[in-house]
Amino acid sequence: MLKGKKITIIGGGKMGSIIAQGLINNKIASSKDIIITDIDAGRLDYLRSSMKLKVSQNNEKAVKNADIIILAVKPQNMAATLKGISSVTDKSKLVISIAAGITTNFIEKSLAKGARVVRVMPNTPALIGEGAAAVAGGSYAKANDVKVTRAIFNAVGISVEVEEMMMDAVTGLSGSGPAYFFLIIEAMIEAGLAHGLSKALSKQLAVQTMLGAARLCLQSDKEPAQLREMVTSPNGTTFAGLKVMEEKNLRAIIVAAVKAATARSKELASGK
Repeated sequence: MLKGKKITIIGGGKMGSIIAQGLINNKIASSKDIIITDIDAGRLDYLRSSMKLKVSQNNEKAVKNADIIILAVKPQNMAATLKGISSVTDKSKLVISIAAGITTNFIEKSLAKGARVVRVMPNTPALIGEGAAAVAGGSYAKANDVKVTRAIFNAVGISVEVEEMMMDAVTGLSGSGPAYFFLIIEAMIEAGLAHGLSKALSKQLAVQTMLGAARLCLQSDKEPAQLREMVTSPNGTTFAGLKVMEEKNLRAIIVAAVKAATARSKELASGK
């Protein structure tokens, strides 16, 4: 699908570099066709030596001959980045943004008329090839542009297509979601310590338990509620633990957390 396509990734941080690695590892693109730019010369030296990639500190030059541009910069740096590449970015190029809160409309207005823009909300498990990314095409994006974008992010996990109006909800759920699970793991480790388990053993059991539950949920044809019921014997140990969670209103807390993160994403999109 991307064979021979020239790809420029602006931003050589963790997400930018892992996207490049995923493309190479899954043979979706060749390292010779990928160039990464960054303002940090040391970071570029590392990427050049460790991943054998072409690197540059000149965004405009790197973008000029690119077919696909992936914007992996922080939201606060997006306006300046777009200004720097606007003169060499036309509708012949596919522009993919992973910046939280930055709309396709904002990017389109900053580039030449008809710019083909696709917005993506990835998450950090992409770092190990287990990411969940939502993809939304802009006003001028074609069906194949979305297809190409999904192929890129399927290389580091899974992708789904959504309407752009849903991106804030996606950010609150899966974009911020890994942190919610990390907090639960932290709490489980603390609980293990409180009852005499070592930290190493508590961590191993907590992490594997969450991983196993997630995989079972993915592979089973049963709903999460049904799987929960399978584990819960009447008046047993799991029942006792879940009773406390219900009394403490854990379900409402998690729903409220996603709601707050979604609201904050909307605020960021409006420049607050």
